[in-house]
Order: sequence, then C-alpha cells, then structure tokens
Amino acid sequence: MDTIVTPGLVLKETRYKESDRIITLLTPGLGVISASAQSSLRLKSKLFSACGLFCYSEFVLVPGRNMYTVREADVKNVFHGISSSIEGMSLAMYMAEMASALSPTGDEAAKELRLLLNCFYMISKKKADLRVIKAVFELRTMSECGFLPQLVYCRDCGTYDGPAFYLDPAEGCLLCESCAQKAGKKCNLDAGALFALRHICLVEDKKIFGFRISVGSLAKLSTAAEQYALTHLDKPLKSYAFLRSVLP
Repeated sequence: MDTIVTPGLVLKETRYKESDRIITLLTPGLGVISASAQSSLRLKSKLFSACGLFCYSEFVLVPGRNMYTVREADVKNVFHGISSSIEGMSLAMYMAEMASALSPTGDEAAKELRLLLNCFYMISKKKADLRVIKAVFELRTMSECGFLPQLVYCRDCGTYDGPAFYLDPAEGCLLCESCAQKAGKKCNLDAGALFALRHICLVEDKKIFGFRISVGSLAKLSTAAEQYALTHLDKPLKSYAFLRSVLP
C-alpha cells in the first residue's frame, strides 16, 4: 500500500488499549487528520517521542478506511518549555483545540501550521506575554480561516483613526466611538489595541509579534480577540474554562 510522507504537529493524543495512541495531527497538505500510532507508548518504541503531544515530526503514514496508521516518525522539534508552566500548557491545549475545531484544509492548513509552530515556540521560549500570544493566535487564525474582520475604517462613517473603536464580534466590522454610541455599543478598543489588531491580522508572518502594547491596551485587545474567535466557532472549546481559571 502506498504511503504518505508529511510533517505534522500533534494536536491531541488519546491512549488506546495498553500501549497504542490515536493522535490528531495538523499537516500542511492533508489538514487535520487522525492516525493510529501502535505501541507508541512503549518507552523503547521509535514512535514514543515523535507522537507525543505538541511534537512536530516527519510522519510516514499508511491510509486506512477511518484513519491513517503511523508507520514511521522522526522528531523535528519538541517544545519542551510548554510544559514548564500550567499557564503555558493550558494555552497550548486551547490553541490546539481551536485549530482542530476549525479543521483548515489546503493553503489554510499550511498557514495554520506555521502560526501554531510560531506560537508554540514563543510559549516554549517565554518570548512574549502569554496574553499577547493568545490574542495573536486568536485573531490571526480566524483571519486565515476565512473570518478576517474589516479593519480599515468605521463601517458607518469611514473614520480611520480615533481614541476608541468597537469591534463587532459577530459582524467583524469596526465602528468609531460616535457610530458605536449611535448603535448602542460600548467601545472595546483603544488606539493601542486597534493598532495591534490591524498589525496582527494584516502583517506578514515573520513580523506578527513585532509590535508593542501597553498593559491597558492589551487587556482590551485580549477581550476583543477572545470574543471574536469564540463567536465564530461552531461549538464551545473544552479547554476554555480551564484556561480562564489559570490565565484570567
């Protein structure tokens, strides 16, 4: 039977029988898939590390009726630093579940994989505030999966800049302070949060974390980003409640 060779990031692992695992992978070409990793829980197994949670590996897969089977796997990157804190681990689980729920395909899957790898690196190496990483992931992943908000100007009057704006989480549009008041909405972005919002959604991949933001603006950005992402998901995320308990 023909095999498929692909890089993949392990989003989820489920123990099956005594030493087997069923893993959920995000791959650039196949999107989100499930695969059986037989005997991968045995310490002497060549699949033990490569099929671990949040491990990025090169997989040799055999297609099956309901899922793939992992024939071989070689580790490319293990984000050890993620598990060094409960906050980092819970954020990674939240992001992995969101990526799995969105189940991107084609070019969207490749972009999602790059984004997750970037965010996992930032968590693992403690390169940024976890709230910044969370907001970046939420806004960018929704933008790349077909939910890019209209960020250029106020929907009603065309205003580009101002001290306060409202991002509508359902409609994905901006309202300036004046138009938000007329619509009975309370502004959820200040100037700093609006700048960061535009930067995250529109800048090229390698510059996505290249912005600075004050504590006050980050609080507004975090709330708006979370509301926007969760509004566009089909169902609640199981990891969300725990994340909120450790990273309020």
